[in-house]
Amino acid sequence: MRKILVTGGAGMIGSNLIKRLIKQGDEIFVVDNLWRGKIEYLQDENENYIIPLNTHFFNRDLSIAGQCDDLLSKVDYVIHLADVVAGIDYVFSNQGNLFRQNILINSNVIASAREYGKHLKGFLYVGTACSFPLTRQNTLEVIPLREEELYPAMPESAYGWSKLMGQYEVDLLGKETGISTCVLMFHNVYGSPCDFGKRSQVIPALIRKAVNYPNEKFEVWGSGEQGRAFIHVNDIVDALVLALEKGWNQGPIQIGPSICTSIKEIAEMIVKISGKDIDIFYDTTRPEGDKARSADYSKALRILGWEPKTSLERGISLQYEWIKEQINNSK
Repeated sequence: MRKILVTGGAGMIGSNLIKRLIKQGDEIFVVDNLWRGKIEYLQDENENYIIPLNTHFFNRDLSIAGQCDDLLSKVDYVIHLADVVAGIDYVFSNQGNLFRQNILINSNVIASAREYGKHLKGFLYVGTACSFPLTRQNTLEVIPLREEELYPAMPESAYGWSKLMGQYEVDLLGKETGISTCVLMFHNVYGSPCDFGKRSQVIPALIRKAVNYPNEKFEVWGSGEQGRAFIHVNDIVDALVLALEKGWNQGPIQIGPSICTSIKEIAEMIVKISGKDIDIFYDTTRPEGDKARSADYSKALRILGWEPKTSLERGISLQYEWIKEQINNSK
């Protein structure tokens, strides 16, 4: 039995990962301050909590130093998912605070591992494709990103910078302590359970608008031409599980598809899935972020044996039904 600490474990990725790991027989410890995650996400289909809340779940703010110190002696691995992230409006309206919070979260968890986790078998850090240089994402001509293009660094957002700084500090952790490290750089993850309110990211936000239409306007931020490499949470969990076995000390590994899908295509797909006659409005006064990106995932295929499996239409259909159910249940 592996003992694994998952930070940010009550979020979309963490809750799905923990359910998979528990099925494999692992013992899981969770730290989450429930800023976006929910303790209910850690329930099974019978609404039973999948971990003992009194001994294995800890509601703690990782931007405060020392919050993981007492847990490091209990675990073999750390999977560090925790960060502050939300939709594009939140990210670009709160860049200074977001940068500071993520720097504190990452540095505090890594410092705890350095001081109290010398016995650790591995520290797995989750980075982001937002850390790639703006110069590789500022055109609609999409050439899949490669890991060796991370430097010289020039991310567009404070979020991308903060995650890149955490990635660098994890590299230092491995070099200074000998702890095995792994860095997975996620592209745009979607799926359920998820936040679909004002801080939500593009797919859940558009699904919410479609479910609520015509009571809520179906508004798309930007021209809709901007694109992303969308990856379903089930495929992300596959990558994390594989990385625990094969990803150590290999440098950063991208996790995302080679296909760049425009937000316009996403909006039209959601309208189709909804079955409604929806007028799509593009608000070009709103920010839209990087123009386009996709992943050259050949390194993930070579090292982990990973490639995306869930089709975009299938994944969005599943998320649409989940959000629709949540909205209907809240009425």
